[in-house]
Amino acid sequence: MALSFSISATIFPPNQEESKFKNRKTAKGIENARNLVKTSRVLSLATSPHESLQKGNWVKLICGASFEDVVDIRNLSMVYTLAGVDCIDCAADAAVVSAVNEGIDAAMEVVELRRPWVMISVNDDDDLHFRKAVIAEFDPDDCPMDCSRPCELVCPANAIKLDDHGGVITERCYGCGRCFPVCPYDKIREVTYIRDVATTSELLRRSDVDAIEIHTSGRQDLILQFCLWKTKKKKNYCDVCNVINLCDVCRQTDPFKELWDGLRNSTECMKLVAISLPYTGDSTMSVMNEMHSIMEPHLKCLNLWQLDGRPMSGDIGRGATRESIAFAVRLAAAKDRPLGFLQLAGGTNAHTADGLRKEGLFQTTLGNSNDVRSVLASPSSAFIDGVAYGGYARKIVGRVLSSMPSQQGPGSIEDYPELLVEALGLALGLVGSHRDHALSQKKLFVDDVELRIDEVEVRGWAN
Repeated sequence: MALSFSISATIFPPNQEESKFKNRKTAKGIENARNLVKTSRVLSLATSPHESLQKGNWVKLICGASFEDVVDIRNLSMVYTLAGVDCIDCAADAAVVSAVNEGIDAAMEVVELRRPWVMISVNDDDDLHFRKAVIAEFDPDDCPMDCSRPCELVCPANAIKLDDHGGVITERCYGCGRCFPVCPYDKIREVTYIRDVATTSELLRRSDVDAIEIHTSGRQDLILQFCLWKTKKKKNYCDVCNVINLCDVCRQTDPFKELWDGLRNSTECMKLVAISLPYTGDSTMSVMNEMHSIMEPHLKCLNLWQLDGRPMSGDIGRGATRESIAFAVRLAAAKDRPLGFLQLAGGTNAHTADGLRKEGLFQTTLGNSNDVRSVLASPSSAFIDGVAYGGYARKIVGRVLSSMPSQQGPGSIEDYPELLVEALGLALGLVGSHRDHALSQKKLFVDDVELRIDEVEVRGWAN
């Protein structure tokens, strides 16, 4: 016997008064965010990223070379675009790049401002920023009941959820490594990787990618030393530019050159090429000069050196910024460094700007725009041109993002206007901490006439 069923349902219209109230509330919240941007005198309302570099006001958000949570990345990008960052640095992944640009677009719907540059990060060899934690040969259900699970407690990205997700949430792990030494069973391992050159080249051809950053571990130092040992004499060493000219054999083993050769044709449309490197002692300058000599014949845009003091540590505390400041002191005063802007990273946080001020590393004058670039590019210029904030920037805003209701799935922060305003206030405070100090140190010269910058106006940038 055939059976048939008839199901009828009544769809009730939504509560119109509730919908109107929600819309009014959202509109009011967006208006509050818009007013907060305008009253804070966000630099991006009038200044391009290029100008920020020239004036020493450059601020970059680091989403993380391995951080791939597209929902958080989209919301972080929106908040920090509104806060006025000049650049957003993210993983070299198509979905991540799209998430960054979606966040930027959302910010520009709130208030009209210029777009920050979008930068993708790649590596030439093994690098701390390009690794993921994995729980190997271990069933999280086997964790003893009395285990405090320190791996969950120390993870700054909330990437380890043994109960809900059975281990590491891969897209949230950015490779800080804090979980490795704390596991009482030594079951957490790292997986390292190198970004594919062909895939990176495709990303660089996108119209919504403006810059690239190459992370290098300083392995060139070993190559340089080997090259010197082979020659036994400094016949390949230039006393003028402090460059050790590598022999053909050593150049072929240089991972940086290999990567650059694979990417250089795709960098022609870039606005900026950045090199991120750690301090490797006395050889740091030789390594930088060697890398610059490799890039220079095909470099058609601005270049920047990211001084990576203490990688992925800015969220730990005040002391984390000391290594980045020390790195800046060494490099800023060096007379033999190659051309390029200098920017801090690795341990940067709310205390970094004050450390730069105490060391006298902010620009003290602004010349005429026609000759600023030549002044800033001079190796004898003893100042820092910008700061990149990563772990600390994500931490302060991430606390707000984590309070977004999750029962309805991934959401956009502008759907929760109170949270948007709260997150924006925190982001403005961080971005303003650098620009407040940078501006307060300056004397502005127009047609050789010195103009003083109103201190009250300066304070408005951070409030």
